[in-house]
Amino acid sequence: MARGPVGREADGVRWGPYAAAIARWETLTRPAPAPTDTAGRLRPGFVEWLQGLPAGWVTGTPGLGRPAQLTALGNGVVPQQAAQALRLLAPPFPRCPRCTQM
Repeated sequence: MARGPVGREADGVRWGPYAAAIARWETLTRPAPAPTDTAGRLRPGFVEWLQGLPAGWVTGTPGLGRPAQLTALGNGVVPQQAAQALRLLAPPFPRCPRCTQM
């Protein structure tokens, strides 16, 4: 029985040129779920992981099917991007003169 590659070699085969990026994101989040289902369709759980959301944030919503999950994830905001945008674009709050006099 032929066996496929294991360990880092398996990740290189599975993720191709994205293996290093996937490995880095896994160190910051959790292990990557399978990207596709048995029919070869994109899995919402993988998109959820890519966006850095907790497992089940969207996919654990009762009554929300695969198409609705992908729509919600596609229309969502990646938390890390939103935080960086606020840091870059939001003007600093001016100091309150009354607060510094106390």
